[in-house]
Amino acid sequence: MKALAGIRVVDFTSMIAGPYCTRLLADCGAEVLKIEEPHGDHMRTRPPLRHGHSAYFGHLNAGKKSVVLDLKSKEGRCAAQGLVANSDIVVENFRPGVMKRLGLDYAMLSAAKPDLVYCSISGFGQIGPRAGQPAYAPVVHAASGFDHTQFTYQDDQAKPAKTGIFVADVLAAVYAFGAIQTALVGRLRHGGGQFIDVALMDSMINLLVFECQEAQFPEKTRRPLYVPMRARDGFVIVAPVNQRNFEQLADAVGRPDWKSDPRFATVAARTANWDALMAAVEDWTAARTARDCEDRLMTAGVPCSRYLTVAEAMADPQLAARGSLARVTDGAGAFRVPNPPFQFADSSVGVGPSVPALGADTEEELKKISGRKP
Repeated sequence: MKALAGIRVVDFTSMIAGPYCTRLLADCGAEVLKIEEPHGDHMRTRPPLRHGHSAYFGHLNAGKKSVVLDLKSKEGRCAAQGLVANSDIVVENFRPGVMKRLGLDYAMLSAAKPDLVYCSISGFGQIGPRAGQPAYAPVVHAASGFDHTQFTYQDDQAKPAKTGIFVADVLAAVYAFGAIQTALVGRLRHGGGQFIDVALMDSMINLLVFECQEAQFPEKTRRPLYVPMRARDGFVIVAPVNQRNFEQLADAVGRPDWKSDPRFATVAARTANWDALMAAVEDWTAARTARDCEDRLMTAGVPCSRYLTVAEAMADPQLAARGSLARVTDGAGAFRVPNPPFQFADSSVGVGPSVPALGADTEEELKKISGRKP
């Protein structure tokens, strides 16, 4: 029995943050009804496409049901209210104010269902001077200081880096997923529902643990940074975080003298001379293949990795051993999707096996509420 079996979710989300949150709920056994406009979630059209089916969309929406409703119509809104009346959770990621205009906000829906758990995900949150501003993950990366921090950590870079990995979306999704679980526990223990306000901006600020404190109490010197080191055929990263790691590193690269070198012998000394230490380690890595560096250092107990492509990482035997990737099927065939990064001993958590076609469950789900009056 999956942990969330019997929990029903009405999912008004699209794009990435909301759909990933509700997919995690589905992974844990919840029945998720993905509400889509007649033309479908925009992500259905995004590459990579195989015979018109988006693996990107499938990654975010496997294991759900698809119900098509026109929320601009009275009939569509009434149907949505009927679905919520028979459900436990609502998740939405419209711009603040949209759900209220549709008559589908927490105040309206919880009046008829007081134990409703309702989660809103937005760029800047539901209140405050920026609440109504449009925001996608790249905008929030810039607004939160994340991009600027990464820029200051680089050497000889003229401007902040391009954005292609939407950290804010995934992070907000995970926070929303956790908040919903907390609200469900609260409902179980104390009764009543809950309104949850998750902001991508707040999520990114929470990611910047050191940086938030350093912004208040600036240091005179830059913190040690872990840098890519050249190997003969690529790059590796080496992370001698603690004293033991450093001593293991010194022995592994044939430089036991480093352990008594006043520049490196203590944490404080290494911090002051970090760039010199990294340069000395790179002299060793540059003469070897990346795989040889990784094998030697990891065997010695020193954290080290080659820089892999995503395809190479997905082929890592470690992922196969853990069952980290699931086989999912849509109208174009099978593809692989990462399972949640947490595993239950009874194997009850995992990505659903199929991706819903647009509106595939509309008729069945609307029949269940056909007797409901507006």
